[in-house]
Order: sequence, then C-alpha cells, then structure tokens
Amino acid sequence: MGQYSSKFPILRQSFIGMNARKSILFIFIFIIFLAGCSITGAGDVAAPQSQGLQPTATISMIPSGTALSPTAAEMPTLDPLLITRQPNTPTQTIPSINTHTPTPPETEVVSDIGKVITIDYLRELDITGSEITFEQTLTDGSNYHQHLVSYISEGSQIFGLLTIPFEEPPEGGYKAIVFNHGYIPPGAYRTTERYIAYVEHLARSGFVVFKIDYRGHGQSQGQPSGTYFSPGYTIDAIAALKSLQRMDIIDPLGIGMWGHSMAGNLVLRAMLVEPDIKAGVIWAGAVYSYDDFAKYGITDNTYRPPATPQTEQTPDPRRGTRSIIDTYGLPDTQVEYWKQVSLTENIAYLESPVQLHHAQDDPVVTIGYSIDLAAVLQENGKDFEFYSYEGGEHNLYSPYFNQAILRTVEFFRDNL
Repeated sequence: MGQYSSKFPILRQSFIGMNARKSILFIFIFIIFLAGCSITGAGDVAAPQSQGLQPTATISMIPSGTALSPTAAEMPTLDPLLITRQPNTPTQTIPSINTHTPTPPETEVVSDIGKVITIDYLRELDITGSEITFEQTLTDGSNYHQHLVSYISEGSQIFGLLTIPFEEPPEGGYKAIVFNHGYIPPGAYRTTERYIAYVEHLARSGFVVFKIDYRGHGQSQGQPSGTYFSPGYTIDAIAALKSLQRMDIIDPLGIGMWGHSMAGNLVLRAMLVEPDIKAGVIWAGAVYSYDDFAKYGITDNTYRPPATPQTEQTPDPRRGTRSIIDTYGLPDTQVEYWKQVSLTENIAYLESPVQLHHAQDDPVVTIGYSIDLAAVLQENGKDFEFYSYEGGEHNLYSPYFNQAILRTVEFFRDNL
C-alpha cells in the first residue's frame, strides 16, 4: 500500500452552542436515535457518469500550528474544499499540527454498564466469520454476478448482497469491500434495494462488494440495535470481513470498508478494532468523539422505536443507552468512560488510511462531524483525505455523487 500525504483546509462557520438547559432534551435524543441516522432514497441516486466532471472546489492546506477544531459555540465558515492526489506524481507532505500520537486510555470502566462499546473491550473480542452460503443467484450486473448470501455473526445468520466480477480472479485474489449502509428502518429493509448506484459502480470497477444487512434487518436474525451505543453492527461488519477472508477468490489482505451516515461510526470503530481493514471510506458520517454528538446532534425524524411489552420485558442488554446516560451522564470525554468509548480518543489504534466525503448542505448530519474528525486525523499524523461538496445533501446526489464515487474507487484501488 502506497504512502500518501494528508491535506486539510482551514474552515470557519458560526455555530450556536448547546445550552445547558437542554440536557434533558439530549437524553431524549440519545434514546430515540439508537438506530442511527436515516438514508432517504439512496437507491434512487442517478447512475454515475464519469464524463465532463468539473472540480467543485479548490485546494487549501493547513499551516503548521493552526488550531482546527471548532468550539461548541463556533463552527468554521465553510469554503469549497477539494483534497486530491495526482496519480503518478509526487505528493507534498503537510506538516502535522502535533506529531505526538496519544496512548489510548487504559483505565478500566468502573461498571459493566456500557462496557461492550468501549474500544479496548472490542479489541479483546475474538470476532470470527464463517463460510459464506450462497442462498440465491440474482440477475447479473453489467460485468459482474450478483448473489444473495448469508454468513454467521455471533451465532446469528446475517444476509447480504455479494457481487463477483465476471473476469477470472487476479493473482492473489480479488480486492473486496464490505459495504455498510446507513439507517433504514429494519422492518422495511430489503437486501436488494437502496444504494443500487453505489454498489453498481464499485462492482463495475472490479471489486467484490459485500453489502451486508446487519442483524435484525430483512431476513437476518438477531435484534436491530443501532451503532452508536451498541457494538452489534460493528461486529457484523468485522465478521463479514472474516468471512470474505475464507474465500479462495479473495485477497485476504486486500479488503476495505465503505460506510454511509451512521455507518461512519461503524467503519471507524471497526478500523480501530480490526487491523485487517486496509482502507476505509466514509460518506456523510457521524459520531466519532461522542462529544460531537452532544455538540451537533442529528436531524432525523424518520424513526421512533416504539416501546412494546416484549421489548420492555426482554431488553437487549447492548441497547442500554438509558442506563449508560444514567450512569455516566451525557457524552463528555472528560469522563473516563466516554474517553474509552470515544473513537477519536483512541485514534492511536488506527493503522490504515481513511477517506471522508461530506456535503456542506447536509440537512441530516452536519459537516461539522467530518471537519472535527479530519482535524484529529491531521493532528495525529494519520493518512486521510477529506472532500467537501457544495451540494448533494445527505446522500451526495448527482452531480456530486459522480465525483465522490470516482474518488472512492481510486482510493480503494490505491490502498487495497
């Protein structure tokens, strides 16, 4: 995997900080958004077009020693941003703001409540995959086969869509991508629906694409749990990677992850836990430091999980958001527990490059999440690329989609 430099612009915009009087409202928000943020009409994105693309932004660099992180009361003003690497040309290394990489916290959680979402706990788990079972042959794509398949994650059967190129595997095996969707109501989810253009473009580009359902979605077993306060979907994604590694046609050390919206949290957490993820791409992701959740919130009015006698009597122990908040308070990395949960506080574990994409007009997940994450990656000398788009909203609709997916393909080709 080639080395490359990280570049990140200075951005400024006003942001009204959260009032302390809204603490009660925050607790309510954390409970109702367990399942993460939504995707609206992702499957309706127009098919990518690679002709006539024009850059939507200009290059900007960070001078050494510049403060990047927006405060709770102030978020940077957004200027158009483009961070690129020219193929086959030298790259310029931008001096890091701080070359010191912090050591992840070692203090144990004072209670078992919420322990399952701490990074060190997840790193100690023995997450395994299984043989992939081919359940049904689907209609071929333009240059790839499609199959409905299943695998086992923590004892549950998880379904997914698997694409395989027509052409024979190259020496060493195909490169592969575990594709992690954003929030879709679990009861309405269908394996072969949504994200059609995304999967199609990656599959046409020669990758094996494994778009997994997550537990409790579609035909998959288990209970849907969201990702911010449960490890379930992260474990499902890592188990999918482990399952791909069992296939003779796959390069076991050539697998990356793609994630949208709530799956931005999933992908980055998985990369801190599993070093075999060789590259990660996140579109419109959210919740990395957990301070950022309290700072920005998420605008999502599509999901309100109803309480039922069954869920009240047999609650999933990993969905104890209420008990977590009651025990440790709202997310605050000054508290040891939240420091152990925070992805950015444990960024020292990140070994592989990350690419970020975010629209400035995203009405669901503010671009502030990506700005703050990019600042942490820059500060700690991590390999990353960050692209900001003037439009496209939460799903990066065309024409912004076209640029983003082409950059995504190039990034995976360069790093897998």
